[in-house]
Amino acid sequence: MSELRHNPVTRRWVIVAEERALRPQDLIVPEPEATIPAASCPFCPGNERKTPPEIWCWRDNATPPNSPGWTVRVIPNKYPALRVEGELARRGVGLYDRMAGIGAHEVIIESPDHDAETATLPVDHLEKVLRAYQERLRDLMRDQRLKYILIFKNHGATAGASLAHSHTQLIATSVTPSEVSMEFQSCLEYHQVKERCLYCDILAQELEDGSRIVREDAHFVTHTPYASRFPFEMVLMPRRHAHSFAEASPELLRHLAIHLGDVLRRLKRVLRNPPYNFVLHTSPNTGVTPKRSHYWETIQYDYHWHLEILPRVTRIAGFEWGTGFYINPTPPEIAAAHLRDAREAEGTA
Repeated sequence: MSELRHNPVTRRWVIVAEERALRPQDLIVPEPEATIPAASCPFCPGNERKTPPEIWCWRDNATPPNSPGWTVRVIPNKYPALRVEGELARRGVGLYDRMAGIGAHEVIIESPDHDAETATLPVDHLEKVLRAYQERLRDLMRDQRLKYILIFKNHGATAGASLAHSHTQLIATSVTPSEVSMEFQSCLEYHQVKERCLYCDILAQELEDGSRIVREDAHFVTHTPYASRFPFEMVLMPRRHAHSFAEASPELLRHLAIHLGDVLRRLKRVLRNPPYNFVLHTSPNTGVTPKRSHYWETIQYDYHWHLEILPRVTRIAGFEWGTGFYINPTPPEIAAAHLRDAREAEGTA
């Protein structure tokens, strides 16, 4: 029968509808959408003039900025949700609050190859993409107005991608998003009582149980969460406690490129290249000013950075919007078994 499962981090209940269990071939996977040709794609080499000037770039040769010859390129979003320029201008409006839309909205173009995918990038190349994430986090955390920086990927139109050319986005905000704040608060309260990291305890329990483990190695573990919101949802986290992705060593980024690439290829094989989102959850910017007293001052002890990978193979409808519950028709134990058994794609390392 169906059962309700609770996530101690997000404090969210999920319905795992086992009697409605769906196999990978039963899930909704949209047909590949039509894409614009490389000649018209603003993210392709030779079209650099169609984008704002680059902020950061990895070049393997001495070609000039904003010209072909790059490997990974970071640009401001042409239609940003938030902008860096200006003051916060906080003020009340009766019972409400408002401030200027200060922040940052950037695009990390992952490859000059129009048809490349994150899942199939060579390890050396994916490592450079991860390095771009890290460099942009470090730079934006110097801005004392910005409280949180979210890095996320939309793969496929159903997942929100407006351009097929593989890219990731970054949005920095002057407030801590409520979903992220709940994570921090849950981890803080858990640590205050038990003097242990909540995510470290989850990881230890998942490794002991084993039924939801997708991939593990000496540096990272990926599992399907006990209270998965979506079929084949995964969480990837470092084995050793670490609160900040920005502080990960070059060696660890190399191992992350190997692990992440493998996990994404497994997902691609099992669900036939589904649309998906992945989201990097890392520590907030504790250097903001002004800040509340005790603003996440123990974050290095009680938080654990991680990646959430969310396939978009079911639809959210009225019940989910009205209650905050999610109905997952594929138990995470079944999803993990399919992903564990997926054979590695050839020629991608």
